Amino acid sequence: MRPQRTGLLILVASAALVVAAIAGGAAALTGAALIWGIGNSSSASEAQAVASSNADVAAARFRRVGRPLTIGQIYQRARPGVVRVSTEAVVRERDPFGLFPTMAQEQRGLGSGFVTDKAGYIVTNYHVVEGAQKIRVSFSNNESMAARVVGADPSTDVAVLKVSAESRALRPLELGNSDTVHVGDAVVAIGNPLGYERTVTSGIVSATGRAIQAPNQSLIDQVIQTDAAINEGNSGGPLLNSQGRVIGVNTQIATENGGNVGLGFAIPINTVKDVASQLIDKGSVEHAQLGLYAQAVDSNVARLFHLPADAGLLVADVDPGSGAAKAGIKPGTQHVTVDGETYVMGGDLVVAADGRPMRTVEALREVVAHKEPGEAIRLELYRGTAKHTVHVKLGRQPSSPRG
Repeated sequence: MRPQRTGLLILVASAALVVAAIAGGAAALTGAALIWGIGNSSSASEAQAVASSNADVAAARFRRVGRPLTIGQIYQRARPGVVRVSTEAVVRERDPFGLFPTMAQEQRGLGSGFVTDKAGYIVTNYHVVEGAQKIRVSFSNNESMAARVVGADPSTDVAVLKVSAESRALRPLELGNSDTVHVGDAVVAIGNPLGYERTVTSGIVSATGRAIQAPNQSLIDQVIQTDAAINEGNSGGPLLNSQGRVIGVNTQIATENGGNVGLGFAIPINTVKDVASQLIDKGSVEHAQLGLYAQAVDSNVARLFHLPADAGLLVADVDPGSGAAKAGIKPGTQHVTVDGETYVMGGDLVVAADGRPMRTVEALREVVAHKEPGEAIRLELYRGTAKHTVHVKLGRQPSSPRG
């Protein structure tokens, strides 16, 4: 299951701590500090509270009759729970020629996040807070407070923060079910693109089931693609459905020039729920690893090369020392090209995993994702024309798996 990348994927945090338009992100953050101001007036807070209350009443009425909310209703209802995440870090740079002493440079970053419960937990992206030494979150009333990292998972690009705040000051967003998301569904994104606080954009779900590369080069599966405008600074913010429920966490854009071209990606909220609960309970997440890389073949390719099944996954490579290697899984050695696509022939052909037919690489990743390290997975495969059943003990995914 070797990652395949097309185009340029950019982690959408406006931050000098990540690889994404560093200069522009710093400029946006500095400029915003000059005009936003700090502090809070009681009249503004009361007005926001009234607006949020009215939005909640309207939302409840519309949802009872099954009608979608307007973008404005979704925004007014969710805005109090969306936060601005600001980070600081001191990076020491050495002169490669040794002519000047080591210099310390302050780096600042900006992203988004949202409140998940009254206990003060906030979800954002791992790459938003990666390497940060100081983290502050700002709410819709301009109140800013320090936050600490409860746990972070580079394999899914999810991090959980915590703030010490009274429960009445927190407005958790309602989490939805990303398994019910369909192409064409209306969605709304809220975040802090380019430093502009709590900006709302809208669009549709362009595709589901995408796979994108995580910060540690592993793959995140079942990702939601949207054409809602997402830019640097949106990272960690919510993607909401027409009922105002969070269905994803905005994380990346695909672009050729660094700007939005209508290709944004959000981590599905069901993945985020599972990861966040483990981070809160244990501070870390363990991911199982099979240790093989495969290519899907359809009936046309199977017929052309006289394969013993009309579809399946050709094993292209196996990690030495992995569970797949120890179980004797055989990779192919012969490279052939059909209609511009290169296949590695001569290895095992996996046709089922734990009884589930395997027709896509994503399907195999999904089966593995529901396992724990040390558990076994049952693979049905063909070696030549002979069918075998192999039990593979899954290993533990390293923090920086092979790309």
